[in-house]
Amino acid sequence: MVIMPLTKIRNFIFILSFCLISGGIGYNLGKNEVNFTWNNFRPAVSVTNLNPPAASSVDFSLFWDVWQRLEKKYIDKKALNPQKMVWGAISGMVASLGDPYTVFLSPQQQKESQEDLGGQFDGIGAQLGIKDKKIVVIAPLKETPAEKAGIKAGDWIFKIEGQETAGWTLPEAVSKIRGPKGTKVTLAIVHEGEEKPQDLAITRETILVKSVEWEKKAGQGGQIAHLKLSRFGDQTNAEWAKMINEILASYEKKEIKGLVLDLRNNPGGYLTGAVFVSSEFLPVGSLVVQQEEAGGAKQNYQVERTGKLLNIPMVVLINKGSASASEIVAGALQDYNRAKIVGETSFGKGTVQEAQDLETGAGLHITTGKWLLPKGGWLNGSGIKPDIEVAMDEKNPDQDAQLKKAIELLLK
Repeated sequence: MVIMPLTKIRNFIFILSFCLISGGIGYNLGKNEVNFTWNNFRPAVSVTNLNPPAASSVDFSLFWDVWQRLEKKYIDKKALNPQKMVWGAISGMVASLGDPYTVFLSPQQQKESQEDLGGQFDGIGAQLGIKDKKIVVIAPLKETPAEKAGIKAGDWIFKIEGQETAGWTLPEAVSKIRGPKGTKVTLAIVHEGEEKPQDLAITRETILVKSVEWEKKAGQGGQIAHLKLSRFGDQTNAEWAKMINEILASYEKKEIKGLVLDLRNNPGGYLTGAVFVSSEFLPVGSLVVQQEEAGGAKQNYQVERTGKLLNIPMVVLINKGSASASEIVAGALQDYNRAKIVGETSFGKGTVQEAQDLETGAGLHITTGKWLLPKGGWLNGSGIKPDIEVAMDEKNPDQDAQLKKAIELLLK
């Protein structure tokens, strides 16, 4: 999940939360690079901005023919909302590229995307993605309705409110699942390794997401810092800096012997956040990630500040809910042999998105390239493989075998 909003000149790895939209065909007629052949057809609606750049010739008479037939024949006249029909047409054009991360967002979907990164929204608290053309759960957020209802990373959302999600896009799924606090949404969930859907009625709540939390954990031979990083959002860097100062003070006082950086169920976020976090542990000048664009141009993102935990012994935890920005951090630390990686193979999201603000509050995310790890690896689809593989015991999740293994490695 890498998006680069042009208005803020920052990067974002977009996973989860909002991706492509399905719909019809067409585009904002004043901005597309097409020429029009009208074939003597006049649409029934008032059309403006019909001055596209001269790049290619496209016959739009079929588009307006279908539009007119719907206006004339469709039984539910109240459903004929011209603005929504235009958004649907734009969405369909973008979706025709077949890339789940290149997406047009209506104003409401754009608002939801921004709220998600801001760390507060009404919903059930599940980060979503697309895998094998299915709407899947990247990770349930800690102590949210989704987690309490038993939703797990890797779950397939088969139905939402009785409607099958086959062919749906992430914005469609997110819009259906989100809603006011106190209301319910019913999901048909298929757990990994199972075939029969399970219906879950989940009450929505206001989701407040902390990016960074830490606590001391005791093991045989001392204590370590367990630092949980749940996302790379708007507040992450500030929260991170505060927590790192606390951990550094504890390490200097010899209260802890090492650090477990927990990136499990972290669906990603801003690329700049991934570089900022990686810089805490790697020397100035180290390559964190390389962005390769379609034309072959490459941009390096390197450590540009002196980290505070350059020498602390550390282990990184990942699982199948670790994606995008979290994979960059884990992959960079693994490539430099800075930390052992423990857990399960990560999600595998390695493309870069640029976020653009459009008129009327809409948005457009465009895949512009891919990101490569310091050694040149591209993990799209394959994910990061841990140095030490440890599966979670689904029957006894409170035992947390992965964290126990990490603590054992640090204190041995």
